[in-house]
Amino acid sequence: MTINSHVTTFAGLPVVPSGSDVRPDDPGAVAWRVEIDDYDSAPGEFEAAMETMLELAGAGGPVALVIGQWGGAYEEAPPIDLLTRLAPRMPRLRSLFLGDLTFEECEISWIRHRDIAPLLTAYPALERLVVRGTEDLAIAEGVRHPALRDLEIQSGGLPARLLRAVLASELPALERLHLWLGVETYGGDVVLEDLRPLLAEADSRWPRLTALGLRNSEMQDQVAAAVAESPVLGRLRALDLSLGTLGDEGAESLLGAGLEHLEELDLHHHFMSPQVAQRLVDALPGVRVDVTDRQEPRGDWGRYVEVSE
Repeated sequence: MTINSHVTTFAGLPVVPSGSDVRPDDPGAVAWRVEIDDYDSAPGEFEAAMETMLELAGAGGPVALVIGQWGGAYEEAPPIDLLTRLAPRMPRLRSLFLGDLTFEECEISWIRHRDIAPLLTAYPALERLVVRGTEDLAIAEGVRHPALRDLEIQSGGLPARLLRAVLASELPALERLHLWLGVETYGGDVVLEDLRPLLAEADSRWPRLTALGLRNSEMQDQVAAAVAESPVLGRLRALDLSLGTLGDEGAESLLGAGLEHLEELDLHHHFMSPQVAQRLVDALPGVRVDVTDRQEPRGDWGRYVEVSE
């Protein structure tokens, strides 16, 4: 399964490519997208594209920024040094999406990265960070960011070392954490024991956390059972276990967990039987429960996640 299209909204704002002819009335009311052609790009082309975006965004730079193809994402890490160097010209930046690439541009498990700690240091007011791809992605141990409220790592296979790096980071303002666990075939070596510190210690690590996503997992039944027993569940308002292999076994764990306090439960792309899915919806009349996109096991594949390669 693959990612077929770019985001059209980010941080609640419409995405406008800086290379298009669209010129919004208020350049601060959009998320600017910067990208270049992978195949014909010349040295310095991405930096030139960033300069164009900065001219269009106006004084203070963009509020939200989406980084698309930077040129050979399957071979080259994103231009962290450039983004860091431009930080004084983008003091308004609050939301950053690093690596909004479709499968035609670069498969999610091929997107190459590097340590993103310098970005967090360079943008102390950043509130939202989404990173797609985890090949060589790192977060220096012990990095601290006082303002980050929303962290999402999208992956076809999340390395356990990266989960440990997230757990070792100091993010006192964190309210929403979404991790795409993926599959072992594409580097997802997180096992249930790796998740237990997150679920057991989230209250003390992230006292403001109210939204948790453990998505796109090939062990979604076990993840659901672990979440159902975790101490953090009681203060969540949103729980996302979508995109994975959730079946009736995992659903039964959720039915016994007391989820009436939630505002939202996202389980779309699942393998639950219609009867059990309806039981979940009926049991939580005050909760927005998404059980759409039911899947059937496929041949030798059996159950499968939404995004892997």
